[in-house]
Amino acid sequence: MSEQERFVQQLWLDYIHHHPDVGALRLWPVDAPLEFFSLVTVSQSPWNMDSMTAQFIDLGYTDVERYAMADRGLLVTLLAPPNDGAYLILIELQTTRLSRAPRDALISLIGQGSATGAPAIGAGRPWPMPDWRTYELLMSAHPLAAWLAIMGPRVHHVGFDCERLGSPVAQLHASLSDLGLCQTKSDASIFPVSALVEHRYYPTCSRRLAFADGDEHRVCLGGLSLVQKQLDTGPERSAALLLPHHTRCEVSCHSSSKDSSNC
Repeated sequence: MSEQERFVQQLWLDYIHHHPDVGALRLWPVDAPLEFFSLVTVSQSPWNMDSMTAQFIDLGYTDVERYAMADRGLLVTLLAPPNDGAYLILIELQTTRLSRAPRDALISLIGQGSATGAPAIGAGRPWPMPDWRTYELLMSAHPLAAWLAIMGPRVHHVGFDCERLGSPVAQLHASLSDLGLCQTKSDASIFPVSALVEHRYYPTCSRRLAFADGDEHRVCLGGLSLVQKQLDTGPERSAALLLPHHTRCEVSCHSSSKDSSNC
C-alpha cells in the first residue's frame, strides 16, 4: 500500500469512527468509490491551508483550483488525486472573519494545542475540548468555528457520485430518508454548490460528546453528500464541477498572507 493510499484509508477510518451510521450503510458496496473528502481546517498556523496543501502535494495530489467565499469566511482548495480516487476539498475557516469575542476564544483554544513536526489532518483534535459556553459562543458566530473547536482539522463530510454508485440520486435519497438521514436545505451546506451538479447533503445522526466541564451534549459532527452531474456537463468528474465558477480565484492566493476578500 502506498503512502497516499494509507492516507486515504486513515481519512476514511477517522470519518466512520465519528459517523458509524455512514459506515453501517449497505445501500452500495462497502468498497464503492468515494467522490470526495471535504476537509475543514483553520487559518491559524500550523494548520493553515498552505501547510496542509503542501503535504497533500507531497502525496501526489494536484492543486487544481482555489475558491473564495467571503460571505462565509472561507477559502477552498480543490485537489485532484494522483489516480481515480477521491478528490480533496480543503476548506479553511478565516479567523479574521469572526467578530472579536469568538475569534479570541477560538485562537486561545488553538493556542493550547501542540503540534510537533508537520500537523496531520484527522489525527485527533490537537487542542483541548472547549466548555459548552465557548462552543455556544462559537456556534453563534460561525458553525465551522464551533465544529473545529470540538473536532480539530479533519474530514467534515464525504461525497458519493450517484453515477459511480450506479443508482439515480432520487432513488438513493429515498433510501437514505427511509433510514432516517434527512436532507438539509441547499443553503445549509457548508459551501455553495454549482448548478452543474445536483447536490444533496445529509447531516449524520448526532452523538453525545463530553465537554471540558464534564457535561455531555448531543451535537452534529458532519454529514454525507450525494452528487450527480447534470446533463451535458462533459467528461469532468462531479467533484471538479461542484464549486461555483464565480467563486474561483483568478490569481492563486495564499491564506497565510491574504484573506478571502483579496482572493
